[in-house]
Amino acid sequence: MAEVMVIKDVEALAAEWGIDTSQLDYDSIELPRGEDFGIISDDEDVYQEEQLDSDTGFGNVIVVDNLPVVPLEKFEKLEGVVRKIYSQIGVIKEDGLWMPVDSKTNKTLGYCFIEYNTPQEAELAKEKTNGYRLDKSHFFAVNMFDDFDRFMRVPDEWVAPEIKPYVPGENLQQWLTDEKARDQFVIRAGTDTEVFWNDARHLKPDPVYKRAFWTEGYVQWSPLGTYLATVHRQGAAVWGGAETFNRLMRYAHPQVKLIDFSPGEKYLVTYSSHEPSNPRDANRVIINIFDVRTGKVMRDFKGSADEFAIGGAGGVTGVSWPVFRWGGGKDDKYFAKLGKNMISVYETETFSLIDKKSMKIENVMDFTWSPADPIFALFVPELGGGNQPARVSLVQIPGKQELRQKNLFSVSDCKMYWQSCGEYLAVKVDRYTKTKKSTYTGFELFRIKERDIPIEVLELENKNDKIIAFAWEPKGHRFAVIHGDGPRPDVSFYSMKTAQHSGRVSKLTTLKGKQANALFWSPSGHYVILAGMKGFNGQLEFYNVDELETMATAEHFMATDVEWDPTGRYVATAVTSVHHEMENGFNIWSFNGKLLYRTLKDHFFQYQWRPRPPSFLSAEKEEEVAKNLKKYSKKYEAEDQDVSLQLSEQDREKRRLLKSEWEQWVNRWKQMHEEEKLERQNLRDGEASDEEEEYEAKEVEVEEVLDVSEEVVSFEYGQ
Repeated sequence: MAEVMVIKDVEALAAEWGIDTSQLDYDSIELPRGEDFGIISDDEDVYQEEQLDSDTGFGNVIVVDNLPVVPLEKFEKLEGVVRKIYSQIGVIKEDGLWMPVDSKTNKTLGYCFIEYNTPQEAELAKEKTNGYRLDKSHFFAVNMFDDFDRFMRVPDEWVAPEIKPYVPGENLQQWLTDEKARDQFVIRAGTDTEVFWNDARHLKPDPVYKRAFWTEGYVQWSPLGTYLATVHRQGAAVWGGAETFNRLMRYAHPQVKLIDFSPGEKYLVTYSSHEPSNPRDANRVIINIFDVRTGKVMRDFKGSADEFAIGGAGGVTGVSWPVFRWGGGKDDKYFAKLGKNMISVYETETFSLIDKKSMKIENVMDFTWSPADPIFALFVPELGGGNQPARVSLVQIPGKQELRQKNLFSVSDCKMYWQSCGEYLAVKVDRYTKTKKSTYTGFELFRIKERDIPIEVLELENKNDKIIAFAWEPKGHRFAVIHGDGPRPDVSFYSMKTAQHSGRVSKLTTLKGKQANALFWSPSGHYVILAGMKGFNGQLEFYNVDELETMATAEHFMATDVEWDPTGRYVATAVTSVHHEMENGFNIWSFNGKLLYRTLKDHFFQYQWRPRPPSFLSAEKEEEVAKNLKKYSKKYEAEDQDVSLQLSEQDREKRRLLKSEWEQWVNRWKQMHEEEKLERQNLRDGEASDEEEEYEAKEVEVEEVLDVSEEVVSFEYGQ
């Protein structure tokens, strides 16, 4: 292995060879395949542990026990039965089924070895056939061959584990105590992942942590901002700490592609997909649910991609993501999966199905949990050619009680939108016209917290308008809709309760002809950004819904992402290289549309604000703070004034430097002008003065022959 050199030694050697290291692009340097030059990655120890487990090379071999003991004349028949059962699961290698025979009795020993092409097929065979009933007396007991090898390494004598001294953990919420009340965000650009403070007062990002090759896929904050998760070929990891980002836990899951946290950060779901030996078969999917703090696998799910491809907005290789949707609010008590004609609901106390069975719901197409309560809404389309209407139902868990149902007719499509506090549910229903040649859209609005859950129907003034976007106001009672068929659609705002109509939905206003196709509400409500993404080239309108007025209009050309910070004070807009290669980077804006600063980054992939946990203040305390905001704000106004003065002084100093540079430049030219005086005098035939007023203007006439030509003219006498 090559000797490891520290960077200063490299720079010294480069200087000796006459190489300018400042011109080197270290990110473009690739090591030879299979060589690490002694630089072990953070996950190498996990990789080595996995290699140790698979050093036997028998990861694709299973042992099937509890087979019938038969004489040689029945050997071929038994082998054929076993081969038929196990060849349906995967491809058995040539000579990959071996059933040993007792040389003394000439009978089989009651077990066999089966070798598949891949470990994934072997694992699937174990899962599918362990406990398989061959007949009344024989139930298969299936194990991985490598398990026996691992069991054999267990020492015969028990040794007490070493008791390690208690080391107090770090305060993982330390970042919330920032004296400047700033928020953090993470970006990925090139091979680097960086975490910054949003220092809007100083109009720049303030670096917190930077690391190259931190992840092999992407990074993701946990829902409450406690952890930053990274994805690697061996599995996933979470990071956090008081002052920096330390690795807190790893979760072994080879070839992991996707991860998802539960809302309360108690669990981490990981997903991987593996290609089968037979190209006609579906991919093999493995999903693990880990305890975030201990790293223990609480439950795993394995099967073909087809089993996990129902519902959702799509993921990879046809699998919807997230496969499991969490319910019950921040308690992480329930999670559920959509299946064919069923919804499977699990509880996290035992990680088993509620009542040990799934809910059978014929032709169910989608479901979505309330963000606050253990209630989910489900949608079932029409059945029997329209004889059985479509329906939306509200179901309460764990009792599986149907709280409310609404039948819907002539439905072509349906989408469900929960308000963030679970107080309202909007169901967007696309219906066929009587001719079935076109569709129109309306909304069914459920008031979840009111008695008997009343439902209102809302149709737009022009019900044939196409619905482009819909979004609830967070923690509020208003919602916005972008609708229309032209290049400039309209934006309408509605309220579920107003002073005049406390129990009825009412329209607040309609903004005509806007360059918008997406809605981004502030997390605190009150303000919304009407964004024109993609074809609208990044048009932004910052709108105050309380006052029903536009605060500012702006543009971030070709913007691909818009994201509010968790407090609703600032907004980030970004252009990622996933969609565009030009002008990659991000802008930070104030809530009212003032551009604060801009950062350009080549090969910019990802921007994500660090979430904040819910406030510990009660609603009454928050209301008191709002009433006495002037008293609380005096401290921060003074700090803002200090920063403003500091920035002003910095601006003045910058202007002074620019003025000084200008004066120096002028003096240099004056000196040069004086040095060239004699040369100018000679060029003017001895005239000494440079002043144009002292010259006498003279008019001189000059005659110049421009052209001479000869022409022969014919002449006849007598004419």
